[in-house]
Amino acid sequence: MVPDKVDAQVGGKWPLVGYLAGGKQAVVSDLVSAFQAGMRELGYSEGHNIDIVYRFAEGQEERLPSLAAKLVGLKPAVILAGAVNAAVTTKNVSATIAIVSPALADAVHLGLIASEAQPGGNVTGITPYIAGLLTKQMELAREVVPGASKVGLLGNMNGPKAPPQREELEAVGRKLGIRTFTPEIRGPAEVDSAIQTLASDGVDAVIVLQTSMTLSERRSIAVLAAANRLPMIYGYREHVADGGLISYGVDLRWCFCHAATFVDKILEGTAPGDLPLEFP
Repeated sequence: MVPDKVDAQVGGKWPLVGYLAGGKQAVVSDLVSAFQAGMRELGYSEGHNIDIVYRFAEGQEERLPSLAAKLVGLKPAVILAGAVNAAVTTKNVSATIAIVSPALADAVHLGLIASEAQPGGNVTGITPYIAGLLTKQMELAREVVPGASKVGLLGNMNGPKAPPQREELEAVGRKLGIRTFTPEIRGPAEVDSAIQTLASDGVDAVIVLQTSMTLSERRSIAVLAAANRLPMIYGYREHVADGGLISYGVDLRWCFCHAATFVDKILEGTAPGDLPLEFP
């Protein structure tokens, strides 16, 4: 049994952890639960020896800056950023409050960390991208649809996670002799028209990029995929649990559960910049 961290109190108050996510609360509740379970395993109990404040943009990423500013204003000891979009936004607001993300993508390029081994600064976490992952997704498209020569890519290009994935998949496609087509999406309202565009353009299959928006919209994406008879390959099993065809990627719930160990170490006094990024 892990003892309660009764000595983690600061100034007579429990430590405060902020939780910021761009997705819809109802849709990402399983990931929130995974993080809470990880905290409980380490001996933390909300309202007993720790407080957690939750903020969700409900799929409207333009709300993230104001939510981050208000969360920083509460002066939490740590902020759990649900994805890299929340991490970037929070980093822009505060360069001192510790930020942990269970889904930290392209972190060096985005200036969030100095390196994976030595992040420096105030950001650390888990990166859900492993070398060869996107190549395998493209190969799966050909297994699902033998002879596939044109693959659509679905994701919102205004977020920081999608462009690197698109570029890598386009490069993989060129090596395999597969053409790619990516309709522009700037928000959830454009998902329906984008999928119809993919269908009318005659793609053989679709790879859904790993972004907060596509994860939040996974139920509607699955319905639209079936209605348009489009085989779709996803990066997270949550898509399949809500009606999607097939996924290949990391266990996102494990990432959120394991992120609690980063929060614990920071609350115990370790600087976030001294915590190397981890891979699933």
